[in-house]
Amino acid sequence: MKHKKIIFVCTGNTCRSPMAEAVLKDELKQRKIRWYTISSAGLRAAPGASMSDNSKHVLQEAGIAYAPEFRARRITQKMVDDAYAVVCMTWEQMQQFNGATNVTCMYELSGKDIPDPYGQNIDAYRKTLHLICECMPAVIRKLEIKNKK
Repeated sequence: MKHKKIIFVCTGNTCRSPMAEAVLKDELKQRKIRWYTISSAGLRAAPGASMSDNSKHVLQEAGIAYAPEFRARRITQKMVDDAYAVVCMTWEQMQQFNGATNVTCMYELSGKDIPDPYGQNIDAYRKTLHLICECMPAVIRKLEIKNKK
């Protein structure tokens, strides 16, 4: 059975989208849900950049696993075409996809945009992670993420 791909998108793919990727992977593991491949990308990512130290730190604090070898990548049209869902961190980011039917945003799924903590202190990253975690049940429900029957 083919895995459905879900891609989280932010600006640089070093803060918000890798945290959202890690949170959803953790949530699906806890719920024993398979058949999904979760990843992330950025609209203006510098390919090969590592996840921000603050993002790594707050994920570790929360006990959420992430890939230490994580590297940023830029979203491509092929990635969008191959995805079950592309989830942008903000409404504005979603607008850049010109109405692609498989592109949505955290606001559409959970009623909240995820502000960019880039360049801010560790508390901003904690708040960002908390907001992502708070929104994830709505993301799972609205994207109908569940095991195959």
